[in-house]
Amino acid sequence: MSASAVHSLWTTAATAADPITKIDAPKFEYGQMSPTLIVVGAAIVGVLVEAFVPRRTRYHAQMFVSVVALAAAFAAVVALAADGYGTTKARIAAMGAIAVDGPALFLQGTILLAALVGLFTFAERRLDPAAHGNRVDSFAAQAASVPGSDSEKAAVRAGFTTTEVFPLLLFAVAGMLVFPAANDLLTLFVALEVLSLPLYLLCALARRKRLMSQEAAVKYFLLGAFASAFTLFGIALLYGYAGSMSYARIAQVVDGSAIDITPALADTMGNDALLLVGAGLLVMGLLFKVGAVPFHMWTPDVYQGAPTPVTGFMAAATKVAAFGALLRILYVVLPGLRWDWRPVMWGVAIVTMLGGAIVAITQTDIKRLLAYSSIAHAGFILAGVIATTPDGVSSVLFYLAAYSFVTIGAFAVVTLVRDAGGEATHLSEWAGLGRRSPLVAAVFAVFLLAFAGIPLTSGFTGKFAVFKAAAEGGAAPLVVVGVISSAIAAFFYIRVIVLMFFSEPRPEGPTVAVPSPLTVTAIGVGVAVTLVLGVAPQYFLDLAGQAGVFVR
Repeated sequence: MSASAVHSLWTTAATAADPITKIDAPKFEYGQMSPTLIVVGAAIVGVLVEAFVPRRTRYHAQMFVSVVALAAAFAAVVALAADGYGTTKARIAAMGAIAVDGPALFLQGTILLAALVGLFTFAERRLDPAAHGNRVDSFAAQAASVPGSDSEKAAVRAGFTTTEVFPLLLFAVAGMLVFPAANDLLTLFVALEVLSLPLYLLCALARRKRLMSQEAAVKYFLLGAFASAFTLFGIALLYGYAGSMSYARIAQVVDGSAIDITPALADTMGNDALLLVGAGLLVMGLLFKVGAVPFHMWTPDVYQGAPTPVTGFMAAATKVAAFGALLRILYVVLPGLRWDWRPVMWGVAIVTMLGGAIVAITQTDIKRLLAYSSIAHAGFILAGVIATTPDGVSSVLFYLAAYSFVTIGAFAVVTLVRDAGGEATHLSEWAGLGRRSPLVAAVFAVFLLAFAGIPLTSGFTGKFAVFKAAAEGGAAPLVVVGVISSAIAAFFYIRVIVLMFFSEPRPEGPTVAVPSPLTVTAIGVGVAVTLVLGVAPQYFLDLAGQAGVFVR
């Protein structure tokens, strides 16, 4: 029998038994997805640049593509917000996969600006002395070569640079843009992997201290893989409980407002263990990304070992994306489970605030100190998450925006203080820095005061907003713990300032490198945002307030 005869028999039989309905083409709102699409497109162009552009012109080509893409994507976010997609036109796009609403647009704008400022530190090439007549950046000459091997020395002599860091940064940003906007669990997991995998690679690419950098990347990868597995297991259990990946549908099943309940769904809905364990595992995966205690073990090692520009970018942008996703899970998917998750989050917030602040006191490395400081800040932000009020959401959004620029600025300053071995990160080497380079020390002091939450800095406004929201949301004891933790944290920030300005400089101490306009811009933006959000924050608080409503 011929193939055509078999085909006609098959189609006839199928039609007789059950008419095949046609498969609808997916509907995709390109305009509302444009920020993410621009960044993904530019990342793919960056990969093509690596393949086809001559090595000597790659750096400038990649820099141009990355800056244009991030600026264009930010313009797209602003255009969507101006068109009302953050407020009145908020909606679910891409066939239910992506939410286009106030929190999503606010966080995407913050991530894109932070990435743009972080990109300038990636591109810095004047801090290290020129090697064999070639300017060098913070990244390994040839990532694939073994540290100290002949192939690495040959790559350094030839003036090679790892310009792949630019497309990797863009891929990470693309994942971060989708992560807080995801509206179903599958999209959330894909975004988590897209943002994580480039970061694992970037952490391993330091030019100096390569073994430490590779160790940091392996630790981050292994612990990140565990966290991803927990997240995926939680997603599977939630799907088993609710029979759907969609946030809205899961929320309806959780709070009992679902209408079309099949007998199979009625069976699983009665099993609260699926819901509680699934929600717990999913939130655990997000708390790992946030760096909350007890899921913070990777933070100090990775922050210390990764190239400092990567640390700054990661500390700022990953926190913004992860807190955005956590807010959406807790406020949109699990509001019906509030009495179960709030006590747990109370405990996590308290140990995170106190743990980060107390352990930071014992640190002798400036990057590890900033890592524990970021853990304490995760605790402060969790206080706003626990508020479960509209003010809670807007205060968290404002805190994230303020925190991200202070962080990138602080790590950019760390790249400037250098000795013969590269960056001088041991605290003893920072003694007397204020006498040797008053301007750099003063700028770093501004960032440290902002971290400490001293008035007239963005840190004070952010902490005040978060603690006020928590107190009004019935979490006053948490605010007391937060204030005590802030006082403990202020001790080690002030200690660094005293060390810089009131200690004698060591005769063989480090020098302060003269940066190019790129790093100057990154630090300048950090100082400007810190002071503007501290002195005149009202416009930005209002903006976060308008953006604080999730579409359901």
